[in-house]
Amino acid sequence: MAKNHAAGIGRSSFVRHGKLRRSSGWANALRIFLTAAIVVALSGVATVAYAVWGLVQDVRTVDLGTEASAEAVGAGSQAFDGALTILLVGSDTRAGQSYQDGEEGELNDVNLMLHVSADHQNATVVSFPRDLMVPFPSCPGPDGEEDYYSAMSEQQLNSAMMYGGLPCVARVISELTGMEIPNAGLITFDGVIGVSNALGGVEVCLAQPIVDPATELDLPAGEVSLQGKDALQFLRTRYGVGDGGDTSRISNQQVFMSALVRKLQSSETLSDPVKVYSLAKAGVDNMTLSSNMASVQFMQQVAGTVKDIDLDRINFVQYPTYTHPYQEGRLTPDRASADALFEIIQSGQPFEVTGVGKAAVDPNSAGGEAPVEEAPAEIDPATGLPIDPATGLPIDPATGWPIDPETGWPIDPSTGAPTDPATIAPAEEGPVQLPENITGQPASKQTCSGGRTVF
Repeated sequence: MAKNHAAGIGRSSFVRHGKLRRSSGWANALRIFLTAAIVVALSGVATVAYAVWGLVQDVRTVDLGTEASAEAVGAGSQAFDGALTILLVGSDTRAGQSYQDGEEGELNDVNLMLHVSADHQNATVVSFPRDLMVPFPSCPGPDGEEDYYSAMSEQQLNSAMMYGGLPCVARVISELTGMEIPNAGLITFDGVIGVSNALGGVEVCLAQPIVDPATELDLPAGEVSLQGKDALQFLRTRYGVGDGGDTSRISNQQVFMSALVRKLQSSETLSDPVKVYSLAKAGVDNMTLSSNMASVQFMQQVAGTVKDIDLDRINFVQYPTYTHPYQEGRLTPDRASADALFEIIQSGQPFEVTGVGKAAVDPNSAGGEAPVEEAPAEIDPATGLPIDPATGLPIDPATGWPIDPETGWPIDPSTGAPTDPATIAPAEEGPVQLPENITGQPASKQTCSGGRTVF
């Protein structure tokens, strides 16, 4: 389980490499990798299957030290046995990228964890803010030397790449969440540009214009198709949305990610082998994977694991946080809410996200009329139960059906006949609702970017 170090955090934060530069994160590593997996699943076209094999052979790899063996993941099977967890990290390196702005070094500015439940019916993508201050465990060195970097009581999350690369990011997230992370991938700016180009653009809704000189972004309100550099800058913008903070940027990214997932699952994408191959190539060409992931076998199993998940069972959520008590502009974990979130995720129960992020707007409520309040239900004085206005009869609390006055049995609305309660199957429990302070959205729901709302 995750260790709670909050009580032991000191008032000084030791950063070996000096002050961290401003945010320059990007976007959605998750669907890029899953698209590569889907290519293999759809590879009835032999040339596509052969080409993907060639891509996988050339992919860059790194050892996490926690990889599962082929036997553990079920060699030869078409899906993973049990749950699947993959960490996907967005690198802000400019080395070898078409996007250049003079910045140097490398930070993990986007940190996403995909978890697919053991029954393969639910998928959750958790976004971790780059400005989150958390304990660091010891991390390996450049050549895998164990404990090369010593543990630290508190560091900014996006500095983990400096203290041991992708394996260190995986260790930090694992300790923070209490979840094992056997699989991880790293993707660069050009991957985002390539994916949006391969798709022909991703359509997002803007409730108002987004103007951000820092990212040279100037977008009009309405439905906008984002492609190439515009897609990258939309995902990087921080000062153009919400309150200008890191959590606003994440909710803006979730607007894009949910739109991207909907487009990836559309028939116009999946029925086009050339488009799907281009998506896979854009992802693999710009990724570094943990060594156990770099095989067609692994990709086939990922595809088999996620292929039947409904859009409304794919949720994007943001790791819950508080404002840091003494580090201006930084965040600290909301441990109680986080523990509740990961308990639900690991249980495999379906859940609903009720809170929308700071930069996201529900188009069905934005600018609409205020909801009409319903009059309180009339109560039956004899039973104390509410009265069904259509029949004038008390309502059975177990079924929600009117109660027949002669038999005392609930009346089945489909037949109009009283029904013995012993023969009525219990109603299925609905999804668990997350606390409102845990924000996000399902992939099935369209939200709009609200633009800058707090100045």
